[in-house]
Amino acid sequence: MSNADRHALITKVVRDAGEATVQQLAELTGASDMTIRRDLDTLAVQGVLERVRGGARSLLLRGEEPPFALRAHEAVDAKRRIAAKVSALIADGESVVLDSGTTCLEVARLLRERPVTVMPLSLQAIQLFGATPGPATLIVPGGRPRAAEGALTGPLTLASLAALRFDTAVIGCCGLTAGDGLTAYDLDDAAVKKAGIASARRTLVATDGSKLGRTAFAHVTPAARLDTLVTDTTAPPGDITALENAGTTVTTV
Repeated sequence: MSNADRHALITKVVRDAGEATVQQLAELTGASDMTIRRDLDTLAVQGVLERVRGGARSLLLRGEEPPFALRAHEAVDAKRRIAAKVSALIADGESVVLDSGTTCLEVARLLRERPVTVMPLSLQAIQLFGATPGPATLIVPGGRPRAAEGALTGPLTLASLAALRFDTAVIGCCGLTAGDGLTAYDLDDAAVKKAGIASARRTLVATDGSKLGRTAFAHVTPAARLDTLVTDTTAPPGDITALENAGTTVTTV
């Protein structure tokens, strides 16, 4: 088992159970106690879990948005497949506003190799585009980053979006249903998503199946406003059908 796979498994176990001991995780992964202790120290520094004597426990409260560092370990393969499909739906020469979040960060990894113009809405994606010069043209918005998330929010971000018009908005979400539409946990994040959608000719939603059928706190837009949803095969069939009936084209990968 690779380090990344082991970290992802540890993260899931601790999140689902609320806590786990070093011995339990060692038996589950086949790694030594020393390796597990190092893994837990690394994940604690990333803010994924809390290190306690003899093991670790989850930092996540019920109904709370999982932190970016934790979400980065979840459904990685699905997010990469979704990103590949989203990238394929974007033509060379397009202008794209790219939302924050772990799935959109995977989209950024692909778009930086394309001759497109991109305005990312997270520090992580901006850093990704800036680190390796390529054919993509980077536009950097103003704004204030949300702590631990890196998502840009506030009046400067909204002003940046209002000043431009994009071919495509690639939007992530915290929840999506046919009835409640696209929702987010944070009010400022919801305002930025709404402005991104308003600034673009079409909207592509990129999210794994775990977000479908879920409604978060802040409403962003009705499902009928979304042109295409790209998700994975874990998405509940009933939710997919309801979204299609609402007018959203759904692609699963």
